[in-house]
Amino acid sequence: MAQAARKTNWFAVWVTVGVVVALALVAVLVVTLNNAAAPKPLPTEVNTPSSAGIEPETGAILVGDGEDRLDTYIDFMCPVCGQFEQIYGPEIQSMVEDGSITLGIHPISILDRASNGTQYSTRSANAAYCVAVEDPEASLPFLQAMFENQPKENSSGLSNSEILDIAAGVGVTGIDSCVNDGTYAGFVTSMTEGTPIQPGQSGIATPTITVNGDVISNSDLPPAGQLATLFQ
Repeated sequence: MAQAARKTNWFAVWVTVGVVVALALVAVLVVTLNNAAAPKPLPTEVNTPSSAGIEPETGAILVGDGEDRLDTYIDFMCPVCGQFEQIYGPEIQSMVEDGSITLGIHPISILDRASNGTQYSTRSANAAYCVAVEDPEASLPFLQAMFENQPKENSSGLSNSEILDIAAGVGVTGIDSCVNDGTYAGFVTSMTEGTPIQPGQSGIATPTITVNGDVISNSDLPPAGQLATLFQ
């Protein structure tokens, strides 16, 4: 007698199909989450910020109108830059306010490698230009607030949303697309390459200070309260 036809076990079939579909959905979810977590690549084209408070040739964000010129090249991830702001920031602000100096702020990017792939140095420098274009008078308060909230080196840094909150805290809004799109990221990169080298250094170091165009070694900076001696 011919062997009786086997009955199809539809329960087992549907269980197998369900498992395959579930695994496929998990795979899609993992890929989606990984793509969402991956930092958005910053643009490389150079868009020069246009503002009365920005020198397009040097990238300096200008604050004040004093005869003497103090330029600071800073990276918002740099812990020594944060220390410089703590030590000299109030004095620099006072010299700006009394008309002694014009301050040129150069937000540069040398520590993207220290932010877990989020390019925090470039993103934060880009944001400084976004603020300077929108409201030049908010540039120094923004710098101060960024250092007050400075993330640790080798962390992921602040998110764009947190940076925008800091900008809003100094009165600047409406720059969301500029910050999120990295409008001036390429400009930051090009300006970073032109950072002057301090005496005795083989490469760019932050902070770097220039006084009326002359580069000052960090080891030659005077004690707090005596920055005016640099202009004598």
